[in-house]
Amino acid sequence: MIDVQNEPDHRGLPIDRVGVRNVSYPVFIAGDRANPGRSADATFSMSVALPAERRGVHMSRFIETIEEYAASISPASVRAMTESLRVRLSSSSSEVEVRFPYFVRRRAPVSGKESLTRHDAVFKGTSFGDSFGLIAGVDAHVHTLCPCSKAISEFGAHNQRAVVRIRVQPPNTDPPDLSDLINAAEHAASAPLYSLMKREDEKRVTEAAYERARFVEDVARDVALAMSRDARVAWYDVTVESMESIHNHDAFAHIAGGSLKWGSPDGGEENSG
Repeated sequence: MIDVQNEPDHRGLPIDRVGVRNVSYPVFIAGDRANPGRSADATFSMSVALPAERRGVHMSRFIETIEEYAASISPASVRAMTESLRVRLSSSSSEVEVRFPYFVRRRAPVSGKESLTRHDAVFKGTSFGDSFGLIAGVDAHVHTLCPCSKAISEFGAHNQRAVVRIRVQPPNTDPPDLSDLINAAEHAASAPLYSLMKREDEKRVTEAAYERARFVEDVARDVALAMSRDARVAWYDVTVESMESIHNHDAFAHIAGGSLKWGSPDGGEENSG
């Protein structure tokens, strides 16, 4: 059959990235030190560079690559997938991003009741010749309580849920486990979140958060410090966004540090690297 994608193109313009986005696919997320592996519905975005002389790419090969690696998604398999895609499509560079839910089992602080709390995770690989860059990250959901509200109020203080978006790139090693990134976010916040709590747990968490009031600035700085001290992190991007409970807006703080080797940052509009 005629291969239209491989027809020559005479406009003299290479394309930086061409591919597919928002491909929903069932996969198995490999376990780490703190969590067993689990099936999940992941979302893929994949692209390659297209030279000026080629008209197009074979889109089916993106899905073939997902199918080949869907049985175990991990930092190592994302690297293999990204490099395989570059070779399969005869490109100078390729990029694979996979987003998926990541569940952490938590024990309520007093009752001991166990439940799963959802966070969101991402692996993003970039392959360029013999070089490879991996970005791993989480959107960790936490609880914050406002220090200003606590200081000026005779009783009580406003509190809310917040999202701590952490993206990291390791030097030449595996990145921290996703659970390590979530722990860093929770330790910096006023309190972690729980899916299942009894009344005695709510009392404990509410009082603990009141004793640990935190601005978004506090959380961002503490997470950034934790990342800068981790030998497994060469570059980090941290954004904390608070869904304010008494304001008609959200609050955010952003810090990035280190040196990004390969790949594009993924931390929202406030990216830097």
